[in-house]
Amino acid sequence: MAATEFGRAVRRWRDRVSPPDVGLPEGGQRRAAGLRREELALLAGISVDYVTRLEQGRASHPSDQVVEALARALRLSAPERAHLFGLAGLAVPGPDVASAYLTPGVQRLIDRMTGIPVAVFDATWTLLSANPPYAALMGDPSQARGFERNAVWRHFLGEGTRARHTPESLRTFEAVLVADLRSAAARYPADQRLTRLIAELRGGSARFARLWDSGAVGRHESARKVIDHPSVGPVELDCDVLTVEGCDLHIMVYTAEPGSEAAERLALLTVLGTQSLTG
Repeated sequence: MAATEFGRAVRRWRDRVSPPDVGLPEGGQRRAAGLRREELALLAGISVDYVTRLEQGRASHPSDQVVEALARALRLSAPERAHLFGLAGLAVPGPDVASAYLTPGVQRLIDRMTGIPVAVFDATWTLLSANPPYAALMGDPSQARGFERNAVWRHFLGEGTRARHTPESLRTFEAVLVADLRSAAARYPADQRLTRLIAELRGGSARFARLWDSGAVGRHESARKVIDHPSVGPVELDCDVLTVEGCDLHIMVYTAEPGSEAAERLALLTVLGTQSLTG
């Protein structure tokens, strides 16, 4: 089947982006300067096979989540993103839906934070972007699909994270997660994906349902966290969450005290993670 205009646009923009532009290593000999399909799939959190079928016209009607993920991975400008949605036969998400668009300013900020773990979440705590140090620290999120990419779902219904909790820190953490989700639901009442997420959480987790019905409140503050890493052991880091006004994006940043054992372990696991990614 001949490639569609959507597929040709994805291929054209893929050729325009080089691995260093998106924080990836060059990775040996390359036939072209642009991203490989495997790299685009990694960045967008979709399968290589699906990227191939989209480019070749063997898959049609991608979801708005897939189009948004491709737009982020390809670093599209706002007009280019709107064009890609149009080629998919979809309307650009409006202000009544939690934004998954990384503004150029946010993207440039992340690009410059190359030596520390950084991840970006939307207002519902769905992971949008994670740099290689974050993937090395917390685990590669590229294979996560659907609600698996949501931090609230992962905590209450999934495998959780590598972060260690005391009973007190766990209560605080859960209250903050639920409070954030309730605030997002109030701001984006027309977001059907958010509505489905809340329904699944309430139906699948009695603990979430109790917190939701109790009106639990909380707010994110800077915290010291211990990450239990399978290769280098426990890493004690400062975790800060920055909220971008106007688009409700959450930027999570982990840092270590210079010269500390944690800084050495963070540097080591970052190297190990990059080598794994290259391989």
